[in-house]
Amino acid sequence: MPESYGRDLDLNLLRVFLVVAEAGSVTAAADRLYLTQPAVSAALRRLATAIGTPLFVRAGRGVELTARGHRLRAGVAPHLGALVEATLSPSPFTPETSERVITLGLSDANEEWLLPSLLAALSKDAPRMRLVVLPVQFRTIRDALESGRVDLAVTIADDLPASITRKPLFTGGFACLYDPGHARIRTKKVSLDTYLAHDHVIVSYNGDLRGAVEDILGVERNVRVSVSTFQNIGAIVEGTALLATVPEMIARAVLPRHRALRRATLPFVLGRTPMELLYRRALEDDAALTFVRDHVTRIARSQMQK
Repeated sequence: MPESYGRDLDLNLLRVFLVVAEAGSVTAAADRLYLTQPAVSAALRRLATAIGTPLFVRAGRGVELTARGHRLRAGVAPHLGALVEATLSPSPFTPETSERVITLGLSDANEEWLLPSLLAALSKDAPRMRLVVLPVQFRTIRDALESGRVDLAVTIADDLPASITRKPLFTGGFACLYDPGHARIRTKKVSLDTYLAHDHVIVSYNGDLRGAVEDILGVERNVRVSVSTFQNIGAIVEGTALLATVPEMIARAVLPRHRALRRATLPFVLGRTPMELLYRRALEDDAALTFVRDHVTRIARSQMQK
């Protein structure tokens, strides 16, 4: 802490001093400050005591600055005005010129549908703004936000403290991706027997052979391969008889790039999990983050309308 912060001086006394110096009268200053005359006089005495010398002398019905008072006024007035301005004026944010770096936490299921559209929007509206994208998922998101490692995030989350704001973006289900040239699926809705007869590729954040189907429904599949992200799930399924059970948003992103693949309805209800936009409540009024959050919300809405 700087030494000056520890000095016993109430900075409000300087505001009273400047108003009295401008008004030339304790009574007039009291009216401007919405204080009583005795309160203003007491404040001036406290300031004079702290400084160690008088700042005013009586002059007729008013007061006049001493030499020390003149020096104090000259030194304090511009700085106090700047402090008031800094306190009361909102921080300027201009997207066109902002060079802010935003740290965005994304689960891998969201990179493909969100990141290209968000970058395109920022290139148009905020060309100097930059993103740092970090991987998060429901087990790591709390620490990433509370530590300040990410400014905002889009992922699925469990219980979070009240210090984190949660805004639902959409509620998505799951779909089954397969290659009809290799998998034995002939209908738009795969039967449970057919589903379980096939080998599967799963995404497991635990690095094991259990996915959402095993954990939520207790249904055991023949898992041939477990990977840590959805990034290459289309390439893994294409040209094989493997099935991949993925979030609907992943299926929408994968199918245009892997045109040999098809989508089937699952033989069970796996649940619909809310995807959320998450950020610390302390950053609610951050104009740059609000700008990015608005873009994320708009992109999510447009994706769900496709």
